[in-house]
Amino acid sequence: MKKVISVVGARPNFMKVAPLIRASQGKNFKHLICHTGQHYDYNLSDAFFRDLEMPQPDYFLGVGSGTHAEQTAKIMIEFEKVLNLENPDLVIVVGDVNSTIACGLTSVKKGIKLAHIEAGLRSFDRDMPEEINRIATDSISDYFFVTETSGYNHLKETGISEDSIFFVGNTMIDSLVYALEKADHSSILNDLQVNPKEYILVTLHRPSNVDDIINLKKFIEIFEYLAQFRKIIFPIHPRTTKMMKEFELYDNLIANSNIKLIEPAPYLDFLNLMKNADFVMTDSGGIQEETTFLNIPCLTLRTTTERPSTIELGTNVLCEPDYENIMTEIKRFLVNPPKRKSIPSLWDGKASERIVKIIEEKIFL
Repeated sequence: MKKVISVVGARPNFMKVAPLIRASQGKNFKHLICHTGQHYDYNLSDAFFRDLEMPQPDYFLGVGSGTHAEQTAKIMIEFEKVLNLENPDLVIVVGDVNSTIACGLTSVKKGIKLAHIEAGLRSFDRDMPEEINRIATDSISDYFFVTETSGYNHLKETGISEDSIFFVGNTMIDSLVYALEKADHSSILNDLQVNPKEYILVTLHRPSNVDDIINLKKFIEIFEYLAQFRKIIFPIHPRTTKMMKEFELYDNLIANSNIKLIEPAPYLDFLNLMKNADFVMTDSGGIQEETTFLNIPCLTLRTTTERPSTIELGTNVLCEPDYENIMTEIKRFLVNPPKRKSIPSLWDGKASERIVKIIEEKIFL
């Protein structure tokens, strides 16, 4: 029997791989999961596996944090051991994290075929480590599973054969569709004592936004302004907490009763928070896609996005993280938020089924 290993390393990877594992059940290949431990919190990780009804990983590498070089090197060393034991016919990597490029490189150097889910996305901002990971992973992959038209076009422009590019849709949306009804039963709004559409959901974690005291002060001023009109729910990333405390900004923020700082939320709770928010402010990638599907206005605090369909068709507005720009957009969002034109093509909850069919009928002939 043919054998596939899918790699998960960071929280968004769980959402992208879980539906693929479900779609593989009963098929003519064995599908294993390798969790690198790039991002790992015991309670949160367990919650993702539970919420997404995902089997526990067959391998957990436990690499932990470190510099980009340290983390990538640790993953490659440990993943090579997995490949030596299992000798898979195909390795699947997703997204753009260090685990993606580390496991991709290790696989192709051992002559194992590599498939990249979410291939072809480009921000054209090489200051983002994720952009380097995307470009490098696409340069060594054998098969490319694409989520949106821009990804397909970028790959074709680099000379990749159309025979190896598959426009399948978005597996993250598969997880969202699968979990929506369950998310409705979350008690998170009651726990936080907020009502639907009466709060703004915020996520902020990128180094360019949180590692500079001037930038971080600017965001806190914006949150304090917003808190006059809406409650703010802020699942705070460990990196952001660390920097706020280092810059002595944390205590003033938690003193504001309309700003609720909470731990990073399990998937079902976070999905419930997204779908009931008045709007979302984020510097994340995947949240741009999820809010577009949910038809929730999203203000993306970045200069570039690798997901242009969320702007062209959806509710996403890209806003350079400058104080005046953000304030202008916030005032507009409070009065006249953007509306979704349509859902991007093939974001129908069935991308994983299409991928499994391609694996069976084209890759494993």
